[in-house]
This record gives sequence, structure tokens and C-alpha cells, in this order.
Amino acid sequence: MKKPELRLLFFLIVVVCSRTASGQNSDSISFLTLSEFYGQIMANHPLARQAGLLSTQARQEIRFARGNFDPKLEASYATKDFQDKNYFNTITAALALPTRTPVTTKIGFEKRTGQFLDPSENIPGDRQLMAGISVPLVRGVITDERRTMLRQAELMTTMLEAEQVKLINKLLLEAASAYWNWHYREQSFQLFTSAAGLAGEILNRVKLNFDQGEASVLDTVQASITWQMRKVEQQEALNQLQNARITVSNFIWDENILPLQLTGNTRPVGFDNKRRILPAELTDLTAQARERHPELIKLRTKYDQLEFERVLAREFMKPKLDLQYALLSQPGNAQWIDPVNDFKLGLDFSMSLWLRKERAKLKMTDLKLLNTDFETRQQERDIENNILKYFNDLTNTVAVLERQALMADSYEKLIQGELLNLQNGESDLFKINIQQEKLIQAREKLLKLEAEYEKQKAYLYWAAGVTPVAN
Repeated sequence: MKKPELRLLFFLIVVVCSRTASGQNSDSISFLTLSEFYGQIMANHPLARQAGLLSTQARQEIRFARGNFDPKLEASYATKDFQDKNYFNTITAALALPTRTPVTTKIGFEKRTGQFLDPSENIPGDRQLMAGISVPLVRGVITDERRTMLRQAELMTTMLEAEQVKLINKLLLEAASAYWNWHYREQSFQLFTSAAGLAGEILNRVKLNFDQGEASVLDTVQASITWQMRKVEQQEALNQLQNARITVSNFIWDENILPLQLTGNTRPVGFDNKRRILPAELTDLTAQARERHPELIKLRTKYDQLEFERVLAREFMKPKLDLQYALLSQPGNAQWIDPVNDFKLGLDFSMSLWLRKERAKLKMTDLKLLNTDFETRQQERDIENNILKYFNDLTNTVAVLERQALMADSYEKLIQGELLNLQNGESDLFKINIQQEKLIQAREKLLKLEAEYEKQKAYLYWAAGVTPVAN
């Protein structure tokens, strides 16, 4: 080849390996940053909206438990007539007012008439008002089913919020992995597209030199083989890019929960500065994971719920002794409240003699607590080891990245040397193609490592229970 053509060849090889070409007008290209990608997911993705429902579910759990303390209106009517005799007519109505204390209040009205009423049910004037309370004296003083259920429901809010964070973190982790794979495939396709264009340009010039008697048939065959190989690599890269775009499209939805498709003129945005995760930050992430990792929050909340359950189980080991006291009065009576003379008093007592059910319940709760404690300890260790593992992967990738960049630079220098030898008649196109092939492979691997670095960074934050960051 002539020296001007060698200089052109050298220029083309350096260009294809140092930059990428898109083949589209830059005005028609739009860019999607990782932060914008996350924003679209959080706003519209079905799983993100589904995770948001957990907060509503938590509020309804509390509302359901509070329903046990709702006032309750009770009423009943009964009558009996037989053989032209009115045996009785009874009407009762009451309003029960449970409280978050052991005390339950009740206000009621009774009317009883008839020829054959039980003497104990006769009411002077046929009508009577009552206002009373029911108080547990032994079992139920510390807690009862209603108060325990409410406390557990309030803890359920914390558990469901942690589950929401867990689902969002997992969704954004998968999205980050898809995004950086898309970024890698985009850059790889542009690299092989430029390489195919270069191979075609070299083939045309070799053919021209052959026609002028300055290149052999083998040179044209070699150039043709290289061009065909580059076109195959370009087609494979295009297929992988299209699949990567489809994967990214899985995360893109509009506000009406309708799926959107990523357009071909949309490009991902990479980061120029690769920020290293230092050991001090690793320590902070580990400490943060111990305090706020969703899995640990869920397990600790479960333990607290079981503690309330154990308190209730211990309460059922006690005998039941409840006091009922009610003031009695008559409508229209000026002195309608006389707590000394007009009242109704009662005691209810019951106790299991063997307590087998109660003791078994307490023992089962203790076993659940012990099991949850073991599970929490193992989960803490798994989380810390996962953080350390991903940090080690990240550190190793940074080191490999630096060496891979040096390797690519070295291949560029080798090509420069081969071109200089070619000018001096000491090399040929075959050797240059070999060096070019190695340079393209080095550049392609460098792109893959850069994408892998970003994925591992997202995995590190996910392992710590932190929402993946876009920087």
C-alpha cells in the first residue's frame, strides 16, 4: 500500500477503537438517565404501586383491631301470650362502651310487664335505667385479646413498611441491572458497527490497490473475510441490543398502567467518573444494614409481636374473676341515682384446674420467640457477609478495570507499531488485522466491565437494604 493510504488506515483503526458511532442524527436521539428511569418506575410501575398498597393495608389492619373498641348498641324484645294471658313483655336496650383499659362501661334501659314475670325481674314502674361497669380483677388487668390485637396491628405497620421497602429495592435492583446491560449492549453495538464500517472501507481500498497491481489476491480475500466477520459481529450485537431494550421496556409504564416500549433512538447515560466505595463507607453500610435492613426490621417486629402474645398467654394462666357493678334508677324519679341502695353487683369466676391449654400456648409462644431470635441472628450474619462479598467483587472489578484500560491502550500502541513496520515493509495486513481484533476485544471487554461495575454497586446497596442510588 502507499504511505497516504497507510496513514488513512491507521487513522480509521484508531478512530473505531477510541470512539463509537451511532449512525443517527444526534438531534433525533433522546437520553434516559438512571435517575429518570427510577422515577418512571416509582411513579407508574405496577409492582411499585402494588408495594404502595401495603401502607393502606397497614392502616386497615389497625382500623380492624380498633373495631374491637367500637361502641356496640344492643337491643332485644320478647313477649309471650297463651290462652288469653299475657305472660310477659320485655324490652331491653343497651350501649356498651369498651375502652383501652380493662374497664368496660354499659348504659341501658329495661321495660318488663306481664302477669307471670319472675319476681326477681319485676321493676317498680315497669321501667328502669342502668349504668354500670365490668372490671377484671385478676385475668385481663395487664392485657386482654383486644388490647393485644391492637398492639400487634400497630406493629404490623412497621412490618408492612419494611416489606414495601424490600419490594421497591428488589424492583429497582432488577431495573438497574437491565439498565446497565442495555448501556453495555448499546456501546458494544456501536463499537462493532464502527468496526464493520472500517472493515468495509479497508476492503474497498484493498480492491482498488489490487486493480492497480499494488495488492495481491490474498490481501483481498483477507480483507473480505475480516469484513464478513465484522458484519456477523455487528448483527449479533444488534440482536443482543434489541433484547436488552425489550428487557428495559418491561419496567416502563405510563400513568394509566399501560406498557410502553423503549424506542430505538433512546440512549442510556453512563458515568464518566467511577466513584470507588471506600472501606469507611463499607463500615457505614454495614451499620446501617444492622439498623434498617427490611428483613431485620420484619424479624424484630415479629419478635415484638410475639412478646405481646406471650404476655397474653401468661395472663390466661391466671383465674378469671370479673366484677360487674351497675347503678339502677327510674325515669321521672328526682332522686334517680342512689349508689348505696339502688345497684346490681355480680362476680364471675372460672379457672382451669390443669391449665394444659394455657401452658401449651405459653410454651409454643416461647418456642416461636426462640426460633425468631435464631433466625434474626442468622439473617444478620448473612446480610453482613453479602455486603462484604459484593464489596470484594466491586473492589476486584475496579482493579480489573484499570488493568483492562491499560491493556486496551497497549493494543493501540501495538497497532501503531505494526503500521510503522508496514510502512517499512516489515509487516502486512494480516498482522494488522490480528492486532485490530485484539484491540476490539479489549475495548468490548472494557465496556462490559464498566457495566458490571455499576451493577455490582447497585447490588452492594441492595445487600445493605438501601435503595439503589443513581450516582
